[in-house]
Amino acid sequence: MAEHQDGTENSDRHHRHFHMPHMHLPHFHLPHVRLPHIHWPHFHIHFHDRPLSGEPHPERPFHWRLYWCEALATAVLMVVGLVCVIMLTAPGTFPARLLAPYPNIQTALCGLCFGMAGTAAAMTPFGKISGAHLNPSVTLAFMLSKKIVWIDALGYAIAQILGALAGTAAVYAMGLVFAPWHMLSREVHYGATIPYTSISVWYALGSEALVTGLLIITLYWLAAHPRYKAVTPWIGGIFFLVMNPLTAWLSGNSVNFARSLGPALFDGTWTSLWIYLVGPFAGSSLAVLAIRFDLFGKIHLLEARLVNFGHHGRVPHLDDPHFKHAAPEHYEAYRAHLEELAKAKASATQAGE
Repeated sequence: MAEHQDGTENSDRHHRHFHMPHMHLPHFHLPHVRLPHIHWPHFHIHFHDRPLSGEPHPERPFHWRLYWCEALATAVLMVVGLVCVIMLTAPGTFPARLLAPYPNIQTALCGLCFGMAGTAAAMTPFGKISGAHLNPSVTLAFMLSKKIVWIDALGYAIAQILGALAGTAAVYAMGLVFAPWHMLSREVHYGATIPYTSISVWYALGSEALVTGLLIITLYWLAAHPRYKAVTPWIGGIFFLVMNPLTAWLSGNSVNFARSLGPALFDGTWTSLWIYLVGPFAGSSLAVLAIRFDLFGKIHLLEARLVNFGHHGRVPHLDDPHFKHAAPEHYEAYRAHLEELAKAKASATQAGE
């Protein structure tokens, strides 16, 4: 009997559970709050680590982010620059046929386009991180000016060579997919710089040294004057637009060993490669010597950068290359202020919970 009553009660409860009327609760829509974007400090990067002003922290001898960004920016330079040169000079292309009666204009446009390829590389996030040297001769000048130590300068040079090889490989790979491109690029030696063979090789060497020296002085002068800093990454196109018709017939106006090495490797033209190592390095060294003697006025660089200035020699962050920490002399006040902001944010989060 008791079992029968328990069963009846369980049945009743089961019946009531499944046949209760549905209750429609109102839906609450929380207001959408848009929080302002705040740049929080990245304290995992040492505040006093300043490799691009010649003052790296002793505990941070290598700066891999700088090297990889420099390699990627150099690859961009090579892809854009070589494609432009091939299109402008390879027989059979429309621009080459159009410009054939005007060789000086053709040469000037090659200089303009390769120079603007450097601008394009500098304007990428990678160029803004590394400072867009894009050229071992530029890095050498910064090292001789004590704006970058030899370990980082070596890292930059290796990165530039690897980036140039990768960029040239990308141009070469385009020919594997598109056969006409392979023919065009082969006809102009993948944009290689080749000395003029009808005169002494020393003229080509001197040309490389002279043009590199003038380029370094131009870049230094612009980067050292706040009024003209913004022009610095754009000057390459104008510089080579002017210089190419004057001197490119001697050596090709490489001024950049990495730029010459990439096409030489894929084209197999090695015999004159030493010119593009010795000439630009000599020109860069002489230019720094002239700057030290104030032959072009007082030129004082704050950091080894050609773009995105104002980081006090530090390494910017890839997620926000433009964010700038305070100057080192204001470190304590700056950090205290940011810690107060962090505490206020934490308090607000706890109160909301």
